[in-house]
Amino acid sequence: MNEARYSLTDIGINLTDSAFDADREIVIQNAEAAGVKRMLITGTTANESEQALRLCQQYPDQLFCTAGVHPHYSKEFSSTTRDTLAALLRQPEVRAVGETGLDFNRNFSSPEQQIRAFEQQLELAAESGLPLFLHERDAHTRQIEMLRHARDHLHGGVAHCFTGSREELYNYLDLDLYIGITGSICDERRGGELLRLVKEIPADRLLLETDAPYLIPRNLKPKPKSRRNLPVYLTHILEQVAQERACDPQELAQQTEGNCQRLFRFNQTE
Repeated sequence: MNEARYSLTDIGINLTDSAFDADREIVIQNAEAAGVKRMLITGTTANESEQALRLCQQYPDQLFCTAGVHPHYSKEFSSTTRDTLAALLRQPEVRAVGETGLDFNRNFSSPEQQIRAFEQQLELAAESGLPLFLHERDAHTRQIEMLRHARDHLHGGVAHCFTGSREELYNYLDLDLYIGITGSICDERRGGELLRLVKEIPADRLLLETDAPYLIPRNLKPKPKSRRNLPVYLTHILEQVAQERACDPQELAQQTEGNCQRLFRFNQTE
């Protein structure tokens, strides 16, 4: 096998998803061989966050995770949920609070339930000293209001899977947040604005993620037989971003890796 060209971190992968049940170990091994040496597993419920932690403990130094409740599941948030998350956030493998935020697009949980759950997780971020792993859809104004209100007590974060407008980008940057770019940048149907905006993201605020098994890059060649996204495709996303920014992909890889270490403090235990 050829030596990996880059050394990368996938800052957002749903590795506990059932799509990986049949070959999870192979997916992890292939990612490492491709140069994706570290992955941050996304927690979307308290139970899934616990599953993510257990998986991380099987692959020390390679897997880390977040712990939180996605806005879709906010209606399930309780005092017990908060206690579970607080305990998880004390574990060394857990590096961020989330996936949390607001999603007023489909409202699987009511806006009121989402706001309450987000408030609790903002408090947990302040208490734990960990950064936020943020989701937002059709709720930018309210989410920014809440983040601004809590800003003095927070310890950074990333706008995961960013596909927003220029105004939304700068709202996040003004809060000193990082920006996560996925394979959406490889989608000619809806990636046009993102292709333009990725040039405006400061190099020291840019992070890369697959959100696997979702959001497979559409312009992979040869086209994969499966529509399942994989962490090995992170190198393709890197090269697409580098092309749009007119920079060397190796330099971009090193920059994003430094950003990961700074935000998630990976180098403190390795």
